[in-house]
Amino acid sequence: MTDHQPSPVPSHPHPHPGPRPRARDLGLVIGRLPTGPHNAITDVPGVRVGHTTLRRPPRVHSGVTAVLPGAVGPDRPLSAGVFTGNGYGKLIGTTQLAELGTLETPLVLTSTLSAFRAADAVVSWMLDRPEGRRAQSLNPVVGECNDGWLSDIRARPVREEHVRAALDGATGGPVAEGCVGAGTGMGALGFKAGIGTASRTPVAAGRPVTVGVLVQANFGGTLRVLGHAVTPDTLGLPGARPTEPVPETGSCMILVATDAPLDARQLTRLARRAVFALARTGAAYGHGSGDYAVAFGTARPGSGAVPDSALGPVFEAVLDAVEESVLNSLLTAQTTTGLHGRTLHALPADFLHRLPPGPRPPG
Repeated sequence: MTDHQPSPVPSHPHPHPGPRPRARDLGLVIGRLPTGPHNAITDVPGVRVGHTTLRRPPRVHSGVTAVLPGAVGPDRPLSAGVFTGNGYGKLIGTTQLAELGTLETPLVLTSTLSAFRAADAVVSWMLDRPEGRRAQSLNPVVGECNDGWLSDIRARPVREEHVRAALDGATGGPVAEGCVGAGTGMGALGFKAGIGTASRTPVAAGRPVTVGVLVQANFGGTLRVLGHAVTPDTLGLPGARPTEPVPETGSCMILVATDAPLDARQLTRLARRAVFALARTGAAYGHGSGDYAVAFGTARPGSGAVPDSALGPVFEAVLDAVEESVLNSLLTAQTTTGLHGRTLHALPADFLHRLPPGPRPPG
């Protein structure tokens, strides 16, 4: 679809012909903890995801992804935390997140130069909702990554109706990944990337909880899988070596949701682990990368706090889910040729068979 057709991409199936495999479809299992039923951020009860994909090849490859944690609003804020790995980015609303530890709007992801229009659109959408009918102040939280390698970022194709479509079309269940929504023009670790998601169901303080992650992957470094470095050159992809270097204008936005009853300080600790997890995938945390994580909890006050001493399994869940989300963002993406003939290749589904002898996934 194009920016003249703003209806949201449904969360399933993929918008390109021929679905691409996720990591677990290839037997690539990260960690020991079980996943939720969809292995997605929507496994956290009440969390929904919507996409609007803007595609007008070769000039426009952009979009919006919205994550809605239930009926959040200024009168029903959720506890939240934020962590910055490298601050070359435009995470709108971060100061109030850090100062108050509360989230009062859905979270929206988009392209760098479209983030400001997106934030205004979130405000307009919230003021029209019952949750915002008495609002005198709102703190929209909008993150971004730079899609200017493949898309005409200066055109700022994202408009209010595209943001509203993603918000209004958000659903639970399976989540579309790869070249959809805010992931349409993204590339990471030398390959085409985009949106990825995963979940884990650890036990904390004797109770089962769910941790869900969604990433907008667009960062530099060298992909590492099962201890092996994986590059377009080593996989023998045609024309893998770009004619000009990809600029360090990427980033990674990570959203973490959990139904574990955690306070803002504890959620900030989860957000830190989310950024740390990017190192497992080979992230370079370059000068021009904005690497951020926002973690929010859906549990309401009175549900009983999890003590810090019981957070180990939750930390493990975040680390594993972020790593798998990045791999899913790469595996489900499609090779894309964009502005000025620039091409980012998809990670081949059979790449595991091309790795040197060494560790292999279970199964």
